[in-house]
Amino acid sequence: MGFVHHSNYLRYFEIGRTEFLRSAGGRYRDVEAAGLFVVVVHVDCRYRMSAKYDDEIQVTTRIAKVTAAKIVHEYVIARDGKVLVEATVTLAVIDREGRLQRVPESVIQ
Repeated sequence: MGFVHHSNYLRYFEIGRTEFLRSAGGRYRDVEAAGLFVVVVHVDCRYRMSAKYDDEIQVTTRIAKVTAAKIVHEYVIARDGKVLVEATVTLAVIDREGRLQRVPESVIQ
C-alpha cells in the first residue's frame, strides 16, 4: 500500500515521549526501576495526511498539562514542514499493583 498504517503513529508518539524524557536527562527505565509505570489512558488523534513508508518525519512532543497523577502530552508529526498528525495523549502513573501514583518530578522536568 505504501502508506503508514494509522496504528503506527501511536508508536511514534511513544518514541517521542521517550526521547522527550531523555532530552531532559531522564530515562524511562529509571521510572520502572522505582516501581512506577506510565500508562496511556486516553488518545485523541487527528490524521490530516498520511506518511509514506521511508518518509523522514519529525515528531514534536510537549507537555501540555500535569496533574497529581496524570500527564498530558501534545504531539505534532510532520514531513517537510507539513503537519500529518496532531494528537493529545493522557498518561497516568501507576505502581506494580496498578494503583494510581503521583507523577514523579523526574518525568516532568
